[in-house]
Amino acid sequence: MTAQPVRRTQSASSLLDVEDLVVHYPVKLPFLQTLLLRGKPVVHAVDGVSFVLQPGEILGLVGESGCGKTTVGRAVLRLAQPTSGHIRFEGNDITNLKEKELRPLRTKIQIIFQDPHASLNPAMSIGRAIGHPLEVHGISEDPEEIRQAVLAIMQEVGLTPAEVLYSQYPGDLSGGQMQRAVIARAMILQPRLLVADEPVAMLDMSIRARVLELMLDLKERHGLTYLFITHDLATAKFVCDRIAIMYLGRIVEIGPAKEVYADPKHPYTRALLAAIPVPDPTKRGPKVLPRGEVPDAIRPPAGCRFHPRCPSVLPTCGWEGRDFVEMLAQELEPERRSIAGWLGPPTAWNVEGLVASRYIGETEPTFVIGMVRSLLRYAPTPMREAVADVTVEETVDGRYVAIRFGQQAPLLQKSLGHRMVECLLY
Repeated sequence: MTAQPVRRTQSASSLLDVEDLVVHYPVKLPFLQTLLLRGKPVVHAVDGVSFVLQPGEILGLVGESGCGKTTVGRAVLRLAQPTSGHIRFEGNDITNLKEKELRPLRTKIQIIFQDPHASLNPAMSIGRAIGHPLEVHGISEDPEEIRQAVLAIMQEVGLTPAEVLYSQYPGDLSGGQMQRAVIARAMILQPRLLVADEPVAMLDMSIRARVLELMLDLKERHGLTYLFITHDLATAKFVCDRIAIMYLGRIVEIGPAKEVYADPKHPYTRALLAAIPVPDPTKRGPKVLPRGEVPDAIRPPAGCRFHPRCPSVLPTCGWEGRDFVEMLAQELEPERRSIAGWLGPPTAWNVEGLVASRYIGETEPTFVIGMVRSLLRYAPTPMREAVADVTVEETVDGRYVAIRFGQQAPLLQKSLGHRMVECLLY
């Protein structure tokens, strides 16, 4: 099958359409450090995320901590202001609406928070907390009408006996009961879309399945649509119709849950699935886990953001000057350490895009180039093959050695059947 770039078309029947969503957060730095940087530094929390959510569908947003999945959910709810892109709900663009304009939509889009202890007011009784949205949105001001609506939804989510728990406070309830109260508070407004942000992460294993079954039951009874945010692939497999895998602010793979689990395409998806514990020792396969740590979201890698850790990386995946400098900073065996010692500490090197350079003064150029090439022998083969040249340049400031990497290939989202994958392997 030949992979083709994805051409997104908005479906007339879609409930939610997120297009090229970007959310950046400014970084506070000391004044002098700000002067030395080019441009204002920002955290690239979300960097070009697109997906469509159909009515009655459950889309799982999956990834490790810090990948930006919660920020996507907050942006959909407009609790976080998008830097750019578009969010369309029921065909209407809500990206730049003011709070007064958003207020009528709040009843249609609700959230289930991760921590029920933090999302419930300890000084407000359970009945009062669940019924409060009816007062806030002006749906009802009749105390008895609100009470009956609250008791009905409490009964529906399994908070029983409802009459007894109505007057209880969050501190009197178990974790599972509190999360049911959070679900009831969201459901009492009869929303169309629920953003479930790690809804069972804080619960004991014994009651997670019950809460998930409750959410699926509510979906069937009320025709709900879920944006289900989780880091747990096993939970996502149980709940979701489609799965979107996020890494460092980008969706790297999205498709039907069964297909993603049966045949993961992106190397990061494969690594996540390989990390799931398998209780049967005879069915455990080899694990190819990513090397190193997740890169800094303030300065994400060029090209594919997974390339510095990817076991299937190519020479065209986005290697740049700082990849060479970061290799200098790694723990080295004695032979590599002696070579790196001649090349100086990482702080002595300047990085500008594809080029890493440092001042060498009167040092013999041939010797320095030889040391650079010797160190590159220890680099991953794709990184070594990505180096375009190693040269010595004479400038008005003196003599410099420069390592230049070749241009990376354009990273496009490619369609593989019912799936989208952002990877140069296809």
